[in-house]
Amino acid sequence: MTDTVLRVSATDAAIAMIEKIQAQHGPLLFHQSGGCCDGSAPMCYPAGEFRIGGQDVLLGEIGGMPFYMSRSQFEYWQHTHLVIDVVPGRGSGFSLEAPEGVRFLTRSRVFTDEELAALDAEQQASPT
Repeated sequence: MTDTVLRVSATDAAIAMIEKIQAQHGPLLFHQSGGCCDGSAPMCYPAGEFRIGGQDVLLGEIGGMPFYMSRSQFEYWQHTHLVIDVVPGRGSGFSLEAPEGVRFLTRSRVFTDEELAALDAEQQASPT
């Protein structure tokens, strides 16, 4: 049996910020922006205040909160592992971390051949 390959993870600093925001706002969700307001940044919203649709893909969870991306954007990023970090500075979007003087940032790396094979096997084993 192979280990599950995660499509998204978060740094310790990002997890700490998620916990702080969750304490203030309750359950959250993340959606990778496609470039409208803040480039291609991960946006953090109160759960239920951002409408997830049929064209959104659940990549996984960070800090126990779901992380989504549009299907069209996923087509470009499907070969990468996303690492969500937090850095000083304000983004120009509506993400909940902005009042803290920080912004979430997506870093990425290409999956290894072994990771891609495991993801393909996992996808074939579960219906979409």
